[in-house]
Amino acid sequence: MKIRRVSINNRKKVFEVKASSRTLVYPYSRLHPQPTLVDRVAEAAVDEELGREGFTYVLESGREGTVHIDQVLEYNQDPSYLRNVILYKLTLEAQKRVEVSPLSKREIIRRVGTSAAQLYRLLDQTNYRKSVDQMLVLLSVLDCDVDLVVRAKSA
Repeated sequence: MKIRRVSINNRKKVFEVKASSRTLVYPYSRLHPQPTLVDRVAEAAVDEELGREGFTYVLESGREGTVHIDQVLEYNQDPSYLRNVILYKLTLEAQKRVEVSPLSKREIIRRVGTSAAQLYRLLDQTNYRKSVDQMLVLLSVLDCDVDLVVRAKSA
């Protein structure tokens, strides 16, 4: 996701990040280095070196920091970002299980009921066009039980 613009809101102590069609906030309290009353945020700009996927801010003292769009999405609990995190973790686990599985890749492909190309897409952690359902089928074939745990956030 690309950032279109970022603005400073010193009154609310947040950055307002315009990405796609939404405006998200990111609080100063999560920054490193963190602004203070005597060292406020002086400027912020979308970082072209990050491919517009982050922004850089400068404090009045001259200290700089960078925030990636993933940090903003995680803070705002963006559903598509959270889905991608779950897919990423499931994919890494599937990669580990395929490596140690006594089943050949051909047998895994047969049991999943897919093609070799699709199996490699499922095992590609950068591919987010797959579904959680497909990953659950693959992990089931690899003799794994997947439990979804819901718990209160820790402070």
